[in-house]
Order: sequence, then C-alpha cells, then structure tokens
Amino acid sequence: MSGPAVRFQPREIQRRGDDELFIRWEDGHESLFAVRFLRQRCPCASCVNEWTGESMLDPESIASDIKVEKAELVGNYAIAFQFSDGHSTGIFSFEKLRQLCPCGACRPDSR
Repeated sequence: MSGPAVRFQPREIQRRGDDELFIRWEDGHESLFAVRFLRQRCPCASCVNEWTGESMLDPESIASDIKVEKAELVGNYAIAFQFSDGHSTGIFSFEKLRQLCPCGACRPDSR
C-alpha cells in the first residue's frame, strides 16, 4: 500500500513584472518561472497531443518578449494564464508547476 498523495500547494504566488512568476511552496521551496518558459510548456490540448503526451508546439515559435496579461487561480489546484500571444487555454496545475521548477536543485543538469 502506498502513502498519502503528495499535494503541492503554494504559500505565495507573485507576478514579478510581466515576464516572471514566483511561487513559494508550503515546504519552503521557491520557484521562479520565466513567462516564456511556461508558455513553451503549456499543457493544453492545442499544445500537447492528448494521446501521446508529445508537445506539438515549436518552442522557438514563442516570442522572447511574451508576457502574462492575466493569471487566475482555478479552484484550489491550478493557475490559468492569458498570454500576450492570445493563448489562454492552458491550465497549469500546482503539481505540474512544481514538476517544471527550473531551479538548480530541481534540475541540476541545467546548470
């Protein structure tokens, strides 16, 4: 039998300018996401093949100056973004955001 499911809950969420999102998690971990990084990893059905999970979005097609025009909480589990390129169908669960954390502790191979 497995233990209880791990829930990733933010303690604090801040937009930092138009191009960064900061999250401090309940466990004290901190994540800082570039908006372009998030847009390139949008989990919606237009960007990811629902059957294979393969990305259908060319990451280089995302403008380097993309911004978040609007960010809204979805229930108690996710954030929905409206990006300056008009894209607004991606809902990023807190679990997905934690998995995407680009920091050196979470992605030691990206240094």
